[in-house]
Amino acid sequence: MRIYRFQSIYPPEGPFPVQGISMLFKMITAEGIAHHSYIVGSEGKAAVIDPRRDCAIYGKIADEAGMDITHIFETHRNEDYCSGAPQLAAQCGAAICHGSALPFRYGVPVHDGDEIATGSLKLSVIETPGHTEESISIVLTEREVSENPFMVFTGDTLFAGDIARTDLFGRERDAEMARKIFDSITQKILPLGDGVVVCPAHGAGSVCGSAIRDFPFTTIGYERKTNRLLYLDREEFIRERVRERPYTPPYFRRMEECNTRGVPVLPCFPGLIRLSVSRTRELVDSGAQVLDIRAPTSFASGHIAGSLSVWRDLVPTLTGWYFDYRRPIVIVDDGPVNPDPVVRRLMRLGYDNLAGFLSGGFPSWYRNAEETESFAACSVQELRERLQSESPFVLDVRDRRNFQSEGRIAGAYNIYVGELPQHLDEIPRDRPLVVTCDAGFKSSLAASWLARNGYTRITNLLGGMQAWARAGFPLQS
Repeated sequence: MRIYRFQSIYPPEGPFPVQGISMLFKMITAEGIAHHSYIVGSEGKAAVIDPRRDCAIYGKIADEAGMDITHIFETHRNEDYCSGAPQLAAQCGAAICHGSALPFRYGVPVHDGDEIATGSLKLSVIETPGHTEESISIVLTEREVSENPFMVFTGDTLFAGDIARTDLFGRERDAEMARKIFDSITQKILPLGDGVVVCPAHGAGSVCGSAIRDFPFTTIGYERKTNRLLYLDREEFIRERVRERPYTPPYFRRMEECNTRGVPVLPCFPGLIRLSVSRTRELVDSGAQVLDIRAPTSFASGHIAGSLSVWRDLVPTLTGWYFDYRRPIVIVDDGPVNPDPVVRRLMRLGYDNLAGFLSGGFPSWYRNAEETESFAACSVQELRERLQSESPFVLDVRDRRNFQSEGRIAGAYNIYVGELPQHLDEIPRDRPLVVTCDAGFKSSLAASWLARNGYTRITNLLGGMQAWARAGFPLQS
């Protein structure tokens, strides 16, 4: 969690007030999905922008600052996480404010020009459609200092170094939405002034943008000078956007549904049940999904049949491609560990179907003589030798941008890991398979999916293309 606090103290001379002026401002980052939410306030009142689902932190910050949360703003209906607005509103009684162009089943609509006072702060709504129809941005003015805007919370409209994706309504509306987001930025946000601080809802690594910089903040002036997309004229921008084909995870639709109607309010943040080996076996036999969060080397050497390998740091970005929201999910780790971080990441994606975690981790499974499965793993040196003596099918599951720009093994076939389930018919069953990615983590998931679907001669390349390049082995461009 990144936390920042601004405090302005003015000198007694000149036209400035004698007293100090203090404004609460904190940014809370949800790791994995690179989601930024914010709490701002003054004079005992606070507002939260784009809260995450595990929302106790906002109340804690407000309590420590001696403030009450009175308003919650959602800049748009999010696609990549469950909004925490209903949960937070149930805890503090705050009013939830949405854009008016979508019929949310909770909260109240706000419109262009609406103003809400939070202590000495003025929060003004500007409608900025493009990423979604109902997207809004929130302009913050500290009225005790100036009537000029100080900050703008842009949601998924303008990022540091990037502009949000505009493809969520399908190819037939891509040009229309690109036109809308261009107009929103150039006619609504840029005129606020170069010195205005831009606070977006996402940072580097988010699936809502392709080239977001890893900056905590930016300014309108900095983006005007450094964001290459802002150098394009309107028609050039639209043409470029129409050509883009970002990946669309299947869980996006689930998140849109959840955030339109409001996710269920939980009485408390759930803990995970410890499951015995016998209970885990019962769940697996009855169709439960097994999420194995161990490292690729551990997974390859042994795992529960049918389980999928999603390294713990990739849970927020890859789980939604493979796990459904109906069948129970059992989590498997190396041993007795704190499951709380993984639970939080899954709950942010709306996975309320968590059955528990295997008590004692995977070692307890094989100590109880339960059956396991495995597949091979190899080093880049071993693969280099194999390529000289046999002809394995090399499956590269990196995204297409890295596959095309960072070099690849000669003859490698590219299918992005998230889209693998829809392309199994492209992968031969009569040849040995070697799966690679950036560093060996995504390829472990792909290999586990192939194993579940009956492929037997599978090898995961440890270290992936990073290790291959570091070893100095040839790369095809």
